[in-house]
Amino acid sequence: MITISIVSHGHGAMVERLLSQALSFQGVQKIILTLNIPEQLAVPVSEKILVIRNDGPHGFGANHNAAFRQCETEFFCVLNPDVLFFEDPFPQLLSVLEKKHEAAVVAPLVVTSGGRTEDSARHFPTVFSLMAKLAGRADGRYPVEFGQADIEPDWIAGMIMLFRSADYKSLDGFDEAFFLYYEDVDICARVWKSGRKVVLSPSEKVIHDAQRASHKSWRFRRWHLQSLLRYLSRYTFRPPRKR
Repeated sequence: MITISIVSHGHGAMVERLLSQALSFQGVQKIILTLNIPEQLAVPVSEKILVIRNDGPHGFGANHNAAFRQCETEFFCVLNPDVLFFEDPFPQLLSVLEKKHEAAVVAPLVVTSGGRTEDSARHFPTVFSLMAKLAGRADGRYPVEFGQADIEPDWIAGMIMLFRSADYKSLDGFDEAFFLYYEDVDICARVWKSGRKVVLSPSEKVIHDAQRASHKSWRFRRWHLQSLLRYLSRYTFRPPRKR
């Protein structure tokens, strides 16, 4: 029913823990683990797991697109290696996709290990919204709490995204021109432009402690800026229109 794509970039024990959890979920039929750099992992012995070892590091979108080419299930889940589950979120997420026929992608609420709601659902960035964020005003997030009704945000963050495989294929997956950052914003923009919907289901939640690598590394900061400029050049004068 579901194929999960996980990309490890030296995440080690995080991946081992995540694999153990994901294998216990009834709806998970296949897990594609991509090792983006050489590393030794204690991968559980399971016919459900396929390991891809890259010769060199690839971008976020390229790795998940490559994994999707191995997907034969109705649903495809993009999952960060540093996510931790409280329980199996997929029955609820699948029910959303079954009820909302126009929904192409759905995600649960994301919280930190301390229980604080992450900014995983946001309005599309614009030049003006970015200026407001730099000025310390609104950062574009949707006010959302665990347990509330489903919402249809502009975009959801790529740490966990459950797609209908047919929709992912029709969108040609992630745009690999974005090496890192804004791939999730871009694909959600294309979902809305195609007449489909993005859904956040706060009745389920997962744990993710954001690394904020672009705040600490000039290399990641450069990738972040390059992706932002690419996104703005593409959508500033042709913004997605939500239905």
